[in-house]
Amino acid sequence: MAPKSVTSSRTTLTELMIPSYANFGGKIHGGILLSLMDKVAFACASKHSGAYCVTVSVEGVNFRQAVEVGELVSLMASVNYVGRTSMVIGIKVIAENVRTGSVKHTNTSYFTMVATDDDHKPTEVPPLLLESPDDTRRFLEAMKRKELKEIHREEFDNEKSRLRVEDGGLEVLKNERCVVKSEEL
Repeated sequence: MAPKSVTSSRTTLTELMIPSYANFGGKIHGGILLSLMDKVAFACASKHSGAYCVTVSVEGVNFRQAVEVGELVSLMASVNYVGRTSMVIGIKVIAENVRTGSVKHTNTSYFTMVATDDDHKPTEVPPLLLESPDDTRRFLEAMKRKELKEIHREEFDNEKSRLRVEDGGLEVLKNERCVVKSEEL
C-alpha cells in the first residue's frame, strides 16, 4: 500500500453559525460543534483511507472560547497519525467575526477514526507520508498521547480496584462537596 501525504487528505469545513444552533445564552451549543468536528474528521479520514470510517474516540474537547451566532466557524482537519486500521485526526476550530475580522481559536481536538470495509470490519489504511517538520512533530505527539492514554487507563484501573466503599474508603470524601446518605456504606 503506497503512503499518502498529510496534505492529500487535509480538509476544511466552514459553516455559518445560525440562531437555531444557539443555546438560551446566545452561544452556539457544544453539541453542534462536536457534530461538525465529527463530520470533518470523517471526511479527512475517508480521504486518507479511501474507505468508510467510524469514530472510536474523541480526545481533548475543551471549549476555550464561546462561538457566537453570525460567526463563520472553520474546522481544519489533518491526519496526524496512522496505525494499521486507525487514524488520529487533529482538528483545529476557529471562529471568525466577518464584520470585525477578528478570529479566535476555540478548540483543538483529536478524533480516532477506524476505516471499515463493506462488511463493516476494520480494514488497513495507507501509511502516512511525513513531508514536513510539522507533519513529523504531529505524528510524534500523537504517539506520545497514545502512550500516555494507555498509562492513564492502566493507572485508573489499578486505582479503581482499590476504591472500596464498603471498606470505609469514604474518608477521602470528608472535604468534598457531597453528602453520603447512608451510614451503612
